[in-house]
Amino acid sequence: MATTQRRKPANPRGRANVIVAGRGVSGGNRKRRPGKRPRNRRYPLSPARWWKRAGLAQRVTAALVTVVAAACVVALVVGTVRVVQWRRDVQEAEARQLQLTQQYDFNPGDIISDGQFFNANAMSEAEVQSFLDKQGAACSGSRCLKTMTFDTEDQAANEYCAAYEGARKETAAAIIDKSARACGISQKVLLTVMQKEQHLVTAVDPTGFQYKAAMGLSCPDDANCDPAYAGFFRQVYGAAHRYQYYVAHESAYGYHANALNYIQYHPDAGCGGTNVYIENTATALLYIYTPYQPNDASLAAGFGEGDSCSSYGNRNFALIYTNWFGAARR
Repeated sequence: MATTQRRKPANPRGRANVIVAGRGVSGGNRKRRPGKRPRNRRYPLSPARWWKRAGLAQRVTAALVTVVAAACVVALVVGTVRVVQWRRDVQEAEARQLQLTQQYDFNPGDIISDGQFFNANAMSEAEVQSFLDKQGAACSGSRCLKTMTFDTEDQAANEYCAAYEGARKETAAAIIDKSARACGISQKVLLTVMQKEQHLVTAVDPTGFQYKAAMGLSCPDDANCDPAYAGFFRQVYGAAHRYQYYVAHESAYGYHANALNYIQYHPDAGCGGTNVYIENTATALLYIYTPYQPNDASLAAGFGEGDSCSSYGNRNFALIYTNWFGAARR
């Protein structure tokens, strides 16, 4: 019986078998030996094996990268925690300030607006004179502010104020108005500071010291004024100039706008204080000039006296300004 030879099945796709490099005639993969890696392929080493093979320079570099990365992570976490805490402190301060505003109409973080503080056209010289006449109506002597005159000195223009042309026998109204315009400070602010420092605007029998220390500038209560600032003209022009100096150098002082500031109630640190979120530049300048905030006893007393830990400078500024000129925070 003849032997039947078995034929190979035809290519189902009608293609000829093609020999491809690295593959069998049918295009299938060659069988790999168990556990043998294909040539020309690289597999990453484990960290432990890499460390054993690495040289000293590589190990030092890797260690530095790890330390820097860890430090960055720690700094990021610490920074985030501080921002969250700062925001919480700001919210607490703002809540307290809102409560004081509602209860006493005094906001320690917004005593007066920038728009009012820096309005050099708030009053004319004639309006200042009329105001002094009205507020000093009870004064009838020769030393009344409304009638006093002073010899003034030329002041050269600088980065803080325009030039001031001095003259003989200038009235108080002229000095207040010219100083305000030269330095870009409201006449109303200068009048208010003068009153809260020495009660000079309404004084019925002003003393020499009240004129010498009219704005309280570099003049402690013991009458030892700095000679460079002693006297009515130097006090008024000097205070206006000083406020603009503070604007330019605010970072050098302890009170800053748009920031959280710890402000004491009294020169005695034992009396305590609170954080205040100062909302504008004008309020920061008032604290640089008079660095205390009123406590609850001071606010509750109005123009009266509080307790042994009360201070009155910035409270009186707010009360005087509001009584004379209306709302300070418009």
